[in-house]
Amino acid sequence: MEFVRTAINDVILIKPQVFADQRGYFMETYHEKEYRQNGIEACFVQDNMSSSVQGTLRGLHYQLAPYAQGKLVRVTRGRVFDVAVDLRRQSVTFGQYVGVELSEENKCSLWVPPGFAHGFYVLSDSAEFTYKCTEFYNPAAERGISWNDPEINIHWPIDNNNIILSEKDKKFPQFSGAEINY
Repeated sequence: MEFVRTAINDVILIKPQVFADQRGYFMETYHEKEYRQNGIEACFVQDNMSSSVQGTLRGLHYQLAPYAQGKLVRVTRGRVFDVAVDLRRQSVTFGQYVGVELSEENKCSLWVPPGFAHGFYVLSDSAEFTYKCTEFYNPAAERGISWNDPEINIHWPIDNNNIILSEKDKKFPQFSGAEINY
């Protein structure tokens, strides 16, 4: 596996080694020792999976401390533009984001540490998205930030007329008014 530091050093893109032949392919998607050696010291307690149609935008989601979730995210079918926003007030990258494409073709994973908001936009006809979490889902600690916040200014690769949002995601506050306790 190759561990690539992004523009926000703590957000890490993981490129697996894929062994392919006429039968298909094999790859390791998680190896605790290699992850720890590359700065990802996480204990995963919950796995989630979602399926979404093209144009769906999920996010930007996070949980307040002490329930903050680190997420190891990956696409098993389709393509998404995946985003992590730094919400750690003491960080030099506070309010900045990293955006990467994750797909069934590139087979990459992205490590989104605790203290980050996370979201993705579906680029393909549909996408299956999996994520391992370091903390259990806690509805009382769940928060979000508007996907189109002008201060964060995420450059989503979207057609604004083709966005599907949940009712909850439509109501998220702007970054300046979001409850953040990191």
